[in-house]
Amino acid sequence: MTLDIFKIDGSASGEKVELKDDIFSITPNDHVIYLAVKSYLANQRQGTSKSKERSEVSGGGKKPWKQKGRGGARAGTSRSPLWVGGGTVFGPRPRDYRTSLPKKVKQLARKSALSYKVKDEQILVVEDFNFEVPKTKEFIAVLNNLKVNGKKVLLLTSSKLENVYKSGRNVEKIKILNAANASTYDILNNQVLILQKSAIEEIYKTFNKTDEVVD
Repeated sequence: MTLDIFKIDGSASGEKVELKDDIFSITPNDHVIYLAVKSYLANQRQGTSKSKERSEVSGGGKKPWKQKGRGGARAGTSRSPLWVGGGTVFGPRPRDYRTSLPKKVKQLARKSALSYKVKDEQILVVEDFNFEVPKTKEFIAVLNNLKVNGKKVLLLTSSKLENVYKSGRNVEKIKILNAANASTYDILNNQVLILQKSAIEEIYKTFNKTDEVVD
C-alpha cells in the first residue's frame, strides 16, 4: 500500500510512503477489536462508586416503636432499606474494573484498526512539522489546508512535540498522541487519522517490542 505525503500547506510533497501490508492491509478481525476497545474502556473506570448499606448508615439504634399494639407493621430500625434515609440494598461497591489481554491479541486489534482506516480512506500522511512556539492559529491553519477542520481528527507524532500538542489541545475534536501510545480505541475513534511521516516508523517499532505498552 502506497500513500502520498502531503505538506502542511495541503499540497502534495511529491514523496510517497510504502505502508507494510502485514500491518496496514490485513483482513480486520472485528472480535479482537471489540475485546481491545472493551478492555480499554474498562481500564478507564475509576471503580470508586460506593453507597452505604444499612450497617453503615448513622442512627437507627433505637426501635422506632413497640413491637405490638399500633396496628402497623413491625420495625426494628429507621435505617432499614425500606425507609427514607435507610441503607441501600446491593448498591455499588469499590472495585477494580481493569482487564488485560494477551500481547498478540492487542497487536492484532491495532493492526485491524489501522487496516480499517486505510480501507475506509480515513488516513492521511503529512510531512514532519513542529512550531517554534505554541500557536493555535497556526495549527488550525494546517487543519484548514489539509481540509480536515471540523472533523474528528487524531494526529500521531513520532515523539512528544510539546509545541504541536499545546497548539492543538484546545481545538475541538482534535487529539494528538505519540504513535507508540495510540490504542485501538484511539485509532478508531475519529474521522481522520493523520500520521506524521516519522510516526509510521514509530508504529512499526511498537509491533517489534517485547513488551506491549498500549491497551
